[in-house]
Amino acid sequence: METSILQQIKNKAGRLIGQQLIQAGRVLEVRVWDSATIIEIDLHLPLVDMRQWTEVPYIKFRVGDSCFRDYTPFGWDADTATCSLLIDIAHDGCGSRWAKQLSAGDTVQYIKTRTTHQAPHPTNLVVGLGDASSLGHLLALKQLTLPGIRFDGAVLLDNPRTGQLVKDYFYSPLNTLTSPYELTDWLKEQGYCTPHTSFYLTGNRRLVVELRTLLRNLGHSNIQAKGFWS
Repeated sequence: METSILQQIKNKAGRLIGQQLIQAGRVLEVRVWDSATIIEIDLHLPLVDMRQWTEVPYIKFRVGDSCFRDYTPFGWDADTATCSLLIDIAHDGCGSRWAKQLSAGDTVQYIKTRTTHQAPHPTNLVVGLGDASSLGHLLALKQLTLPGIRFDGAVLLDNPRTGQLVKDYFYSPLNTLTSPYELTDWLKEQGYCTPHTSFYLTGNRRLVVELRTLLRNLGHSNIQAKGFWS
């Protein structure tokens, strides 16, 4: 009974938020990657001023009656008010189910766009590290890093095919690795210059904590971390 009442309260709160704060955009195209674990979604968001995106942004989407999820847009074009999302659907949840049922022409609802407070250092080498859940975040960080040759990084992807698609689709300098052990070895081999390298850690909270500890043990201190999920 208590669970039922709590769910009713959550549903009512979701409807109230929808009535007062919801804004809308439109799906332009949906692509399910060959690896079948990532969905790429192109959006038109006419009410968003993307010229304000000087830090990596996120958008809180309504993905169910009382369910909201934060996703990081990338590849945005302020003149056309378009951007893309990459949604990891390897884990079941309301966000994954929402992404799977979207198609071109659908309306998407969101309640706000905000900043993650991660912006590339103006002069240092910018190194982004993360996993499949933060791939969009890493691509957004790369987009903000000018000139682009200052960007480097690595992303953990279980499926090697997904890693190849990242390289093919985005011409990304991100190194795609398949295990935390491989990522650890890769980091140790890079020999990044400590005073002139800034690290940006995203994705699974446990991974973020482990990477931050490793980098500190390697003598690095310019580290920004943002865990997305446990």
